[in-house]
Amino acid sequence: MPNRVVVLLSGSGTLLQALIDAQRSGALAAEIVGVVSDRMDAAGLERADAAGIPSTVVVFRPGGDRAAWDAELTRAVADYAPDLVVSAGFMRLLGAVFLAEYAGRAINSHPALLPAFPGIHAVREALAAGVSVTGATVFLIDQGVDTGKIIAQQAVRVATDDTVESLHERIKVVERRMLVEVVNEFCG
Repeated sequence: MPNRVVVLLSGSGTLLQALIDAQRSGALAAEIVGVVSDRMDAAGLERADAAGIPSTVVVFRPGGDRAAWDAELTRAVADYAPDLVVSAGFMRLLGAVFLAEYAGRAINSHPALLPAFPGIHAVREALAAGVSVTGATVFLIDQGVDTGKIIAQQAVRVATDDTVESLHERIKVVERRMLVEVVNEFCG
């Protein structure tokens, strides 16, 4: 039986779609058994629905209890009994309960060559710094902001006429391919 994967997302779900496409083509050594989002309006939920993948939403309310939310998120993910959790554009830090449950079994993708440019504005910060090369990183999730053990990285050249959007799109192409490769390494 293939390894069970749960995908966490907050937005458009393009990384999820790369995993779905790889699963459909037989190129993914795993089965995506669930999607969990922190946003009711995440477009990635529509991608999951279109692929017949069940989903759950665990919204964090501003001013809410982070520890309680983390425990609820952990329970929602556990309901799918995953072997691997893939954070694919999930824009929240995972808490102690989640990390205790999924230590060594939760990975994240980031649009920079970590440890450079951690956080949510990595592409904008890379352009502002004037670097000629940036890229994408897949890493094990830990308690820090993009500080976990690096599993894979790939460089992307910065063009002189790049905008945040154009550079991010080129990084996403690399990120999608690399994420499928790393999931296969974990699950193969």
